[in-house]
Amino acid sequence: MSAPLTIIGSGMAGLGLARQVRARQPEQPITLITADGGEDYSKPLLSTGFAKRLPPERLAARSALEAAESLGVVMRPRTRVEAIDPAARTLSIGAERLPWGELVLATGAAPEPPFAVPEALAGRVYTINDLDDYRGFHAALAALGRPARIAIVGIGLVGCEFANDLSAGGHRVELVAPEATPLPRLLPEPLGLALGEAFVEAGITLHTGRTVDGLAPEGERVALGLDDGSRLAADLVLVATGLRPRSGLAEAAGLAVGPAGILVDRHLATSAPGIHALGDVACVDGLNAMYVQPLQAGAKALAATLAGTPTAVRYGPWPVLVKTPLLPVVSLPPITRPARWRIEGEGADLTALAEDEDGRLIGFALTGACVRRKVELARAAPPLLG
Repeated sequence: MSAPLTIIGSGMAGLGLARQVRARQPEQPITLITADGGEDYSKPLLSTGFAKRLPPERLAARSALEAAESLGVVMRPRTRVEAIDPAARTLSIGAERLPWGELVLATGAAPEPPFAVPEALAGRVYTINDLDDYRGFHAALAALGRPARIAIVGIGLVGCEFANDLSAGGHRVELVAPEATPLPRLLPEPLGLALGEAFVEAGITLHTGRTVDGLAPEGERVALGLDDGSRLAADLVLVATGLRPRSGLAEAAGLAVGPAGILVDRHLATSAPGIHALGDVACVDGLNAMYVQPLQAGAKALAATLAGTPTAVRYGPWPVLVKTPLLPVVSLPPITRPARWRIEGEGADLTALAEDEDGRLIGFALTGACVRRKVELARAAPPLLG
């Protein structure tokens, strides 16, 4: 039997690709290797579970064994690949040399805290990027046995979604970030201000324009020192300051890698024959779009390519739906810097249209009741990757 299609990573990209390949090639041998537990779950649910008081097991649709049986794949959970040999077409796992026929890197992206975490605070400072992380943070909250005071560092997509979710779950939340308004990469300032006001009205405290100088134990709590000399005390700290593609394995193997991930073409092929990259780790023709719809489009296109029908990936004008029920938010951030933002509406119901020098729509952002315009505006906007 020929060497299998091997996928490294069991997140939405890895399992999504396995599903697409299996639908096209019922007999194709597939091996899926993952450093985590291999459960089949939807990552976007991680930032909605605390308000619903969902234990970790409720977020997983299937265990690793159930997912493997359903897809007819060999699943190797809790297994870390140490090296790739592109010439020999093998993976190093300890002393084992595992052959592969085609290799797909779906290793995702990892949080990158902007400060060192003292060892004494290891059980009180968290990031949440996968089900294992959610499990750990959920356990820490449960151990307190009461509503927690939580400091969230970062006011991007992840920070804002968890702030909304944890506040709705009954916890006291304080947001700290150097930016002036929430969601700075997705919203122009007037819309960010509207979201910030909705947070404040719900009891969330904002410390904008502030950076964290350091963390220190303070009894049973964590003391956060801010750059203006002030200090916050929190039971737990959640760091949500962005993600960096996990491209170290590819770089060590000599593949072309950039700041935005593993460099791939429109067919998701890397610089090494027989190796593709998919999802948050892949920079496709210069663009890394860390959202669900581009990931799903990539999995579908790559499955067709691996089945013998070369298919270039295309990204449509897909708006990002931010999970902040306190104020609904939808954004299609422009790829290039807009010449202007045209703001319409009043109160928290705002439309922001990003336009180029010729007045053409290149992106938009919506809050409140204006989110109903998302379909209309998406039809008029250019694709992310045409």
